[in-house]
Amino acid sequence: MNGSRMIDNDPATSSSRIEDRWLDLQEWNRHKGELLASKEGVRLTAMHWEVIDFLRGYYLRNGRADSGREVAVALDRAFISQGGKKYLYRLFPDGPVAQGSRIAGLPLPPFTEDESFGSSL
Repeated sequence: MNGSRMIDNDPATSSSRIEDRWLDLQEWNRHKGELLASKEGVRLTAMHWEVIDFLRGYYLRNGRADSGREVAVALDRAFISQGGKKYLYRLFPDGPVAQGSRIAGLPLPPFTEDESFGSSL
């Protein structure tokens, strides 16, 4: 990066420009995802990576969601054939939106800061 342009990586914000979001996503890689997952107590499988790839693609296309519920609905629709919410919670027991986003290196959508979001706590 030439220093003439700075991307705001503050998790509370998201650029409306897809190019900026693409650059934000470049700061993360699968190795970082594995490290983040291990800290969360999750061993990533191909099924986890499908969800993580979906979350990253959703963020790239749409920017930071207005709410965690918006992402939860999109996830449920995308993975309905695998079992929807039940499937997603088996993969990410602390919530597919919150835990999945943390592992995917994404800013958390509003109203997901509570660790119990999307879980039975």
